[in-house]
Amino acid sequence: MTPVRRGQWQTASDVLTQVSRRPGITRAAVARALHLSTGSATEVTARLRDVHLLTEEPAPSRGRGRPTTLLRAHPEGPVALALDLRQSSWRSAVVTLDGTLQEPQYRRHRSRRAQVVLRSLQRAVEWTKQQYGARLQMVSLAVPGTVRDSHLMQAPTLEWTELDLTQVTAGTGIPLLAGNDATLSGVAEARTGAAAGAGTAVHLIIEVGIGGTLLIDGVPAQGVSGAGGEYGHMPFGDRSRACPCGARGCWDLEIDGRALSRHLEQPMPDDPVAYTEAVLGRTDRAARDAVATVVAALGSGIAGLVNAHDPDVVTIGGLAIPLRAAAERMFDEAYQGGLMTFHRGSPPPVLPARHQPDGPLRGAAALALDQLTSEPAVAAWVAQR
Repeated sequence: MTPVRRGQWQTASDVLTQVSRRPGITRAAVARALHLSTGSATEVTARLRDVHLLTEEPAPSRGRGRPTTLLRAHPEGPVALALDLRQSSWRSAVVTLDGTLQEPQYRRHRSRRAQVVLRSLQRAVEWTKQQYGARLQMVSLAVPGTVRDSHLMQAPTLEWTELDLTQVTAGTGIPLLAGNDATLSGVAEARTGAAAGAGTAVHLIIEVGIGGTLLIDGVPAQGVSGAGGEYGHMPFGDRSRACPCGARGCWDLEIDGRALSRHLEQPMPDDPVAYTEAVLGRTDRAARDAVATVVAALGSGIAGLVNAHDPDVVTIGGLAIPLRAAAERMFDEAYQGGLMTFHRGSPPPVLPARHQPDGPLRGAAALALDQLTSEPAVAAWVAQR
């Protein structure tokens, strides 16, 4: 193979980025998006086909006119493994260059001890490497906590602190990318979900507590240390309550199963997600009142974020969707009542996330694809062949 010159694969990288972010895109649409001539688009896709990065298939016929083709991931091309770690379980999927999630897996934790869980994820990586060999180029992990440089700094809901997440890929030689689950869920919504095309979007997800991210043109604003988006730890709640994160009055403590159990005067649930789902299934007055109180806290908090960020749209995922649906009038009143006057005439819509329930997994996939479709990654893949 001829040595790759710097810049040689930039257009190819741009084409692959379009394919990863717009599943099922045609060659003609790629050409339009990148301002390529028909001949240039044909030449670039042919080169990508030769190095096993893309393949093509006929697009559905739409009558007269020159036929075009859909661009798909090559069956012998690079893949990534996306992992989504949650409080009681984890999910995985193999990701191809066109954004397809294959071979989905779901496992419940046998133990919540950090080393037991991370070893389980490591085995999943090892098994995937056995199946795909050198094609497996990246592992991308979504975690419910604050992440900095592939280290988990704090995960209050798991009661984990200061963990080196690279042990998930230890001994495999495969690089690890890691990010907060709510942030990555927001990336998925901004790329191909309910916030696609929005210049500024806020995404929120409730599982145990609430997390989220502010996205500018599809890119999360993560702060100087990468810990931005910890909306659940804004002091929107009762300052007399201490949060496991170390702060007091956190919004987290007002909007999930822990808050519901408190309003219902029941013991703190071991699994706040399952507890919330159970309460949502009840029809008694006490349950309805508890849900309404939690939903009001959700609506007013979102109004505060709208006042702060002035987004085009707010997207919500996880338990936020059924909670809002269970007390929609209460949500609307709290949301409208918390907005500054000038927002009330045309408030940003609050939309359900489109990528449910696998938003964090798809966000982890998007993070990996950003790397796999970069020019250095394309050049490295070509150099190996």
